[in-house]
Amino acid sequence: MRRLPRFGPADREVLWLYVLTRVGIWTTAGAVSRLFPADARSRRPASLLSPWQQWDWWHYLHIAQDGYFPDGAGPWTVGWDNREAFFPGFPLTLRAVHVIVPHWAAAAALISFVAGGIAVLALARIARRQLRDLEGGRRTAVFFLLSPCAVFLAAGYTESLFLALALPAWLAAQRGNWPAAAVLTCLACSVRVTGLFLAAALALHFVRTARDRAPWRSAPWLVLPALAPALHGWFLAARTGDWMAWQHAQERGWYRDFHSPWEAWSNTWDAAFHHTQPTGYALMSQVELSAMLAGVALLVVLVRRRRLPEALYTALTLWALGTSYWYTSIPRSTLLWWPLWIALAGWSLRRPRVRAAYLYVVAPFGVVVTVTFLTGRWAG
Repeated sequence: MRRLPRFGPADREVLWLYVLTRVGIWTTAGAVSRLFPADARSRRPASLLSPWQQWDWWHYLHIAQDGYFPDGAGPWTVGWDNREAFFPGFPLTLRAVHVIVPHWAAAAALISFVAGGIAVLALARIARRQLRDLEGGRRTAVFFLLSPCAVFLAAGYTESLFLALALPAWLAAQRGNWPAAAVLTCLACSVRVTGLFLAAALALHFVRTARDRAPWRSAPWLVLPALAPALHGWFLAARTGDWMAWQHAQERGWYRDFHSPWEAWSNTWDAAFHHTQPTGYALMSQVELSAMLAGVALLVVLVRRRRLPEALYTALTLWALGTSYWYTSIPRSTLLWWPLWIALAGWSLRRPRVRAAYLYVVAPFGVVVTVTFLTGRWAG
């Protein structure tokens, strides 16, 4: 039986950094709730949790409260919210925690806080293992926690919960614990479809590292991650007659029908620079384009360094995000690209100015994203 790694001083330092950044984000949320209340004429400050109840949160909340098809409603209902586009892992967790924490938004905040801590701890351990440097793990955590879209790690969204399952799964795979990796990846697949891309990367890593017959006894475990999306598809088909109802809901609600990569780039470019959209949406499209370029650059680096499993994960993610009508949510998805944060940390160890440039140029943009999201002006 494999022993769990000890919780050491390096882990405590990473978690301390995590807590400090959470204090900063929640302090910002408190200021936003008072400076930008929903009712500008109100004489009482809004709840500390009110800024977090934005956008996709309502879909997760409605699923947790009422299920996917309340009172027989569904895609056939006028004004349907396309909630079946969202996988059940986060709503089910939210409903379970709500049993203990009566306030729904507080329950979501607790999930994201705990899951985010697990995720950053696993990320730092992966980085230390790959970079063979304690400072590398610490820097990876800093880059990750100060990333421009780090606010979504604290929101009632899926990023923290997904990473809390996906990163320990990857760490388990690095240590050859394939049953644990498969179970955790299966759970990650229940949270986001991105889990299937992780499963593909795990399979490739298994093939590349299985040097003798003994590891192949664990090969059947690699099929397990497909169970979660299969069960979700079966559930949706039993009620809608459509195994891919989640994908068709995304097409209806978020323009995620298939388009060639160059067509998606062209449509996003037009929205960004051809004055066809309001300035706020145009700026978001420009950020989407920048995030896609960052992802492509990361993919090139991973291929050149022969980190092919991570490259496969990144490539599949970019393909999924880059083949819609136009780009949506790519900046948020950078949080899920753990090789990016490790690569930046490794680069900064070789070139100290990289860290300074990130802290003084890139990280402050996170304040803009945080305020934009918390004030309800986020569009991506």
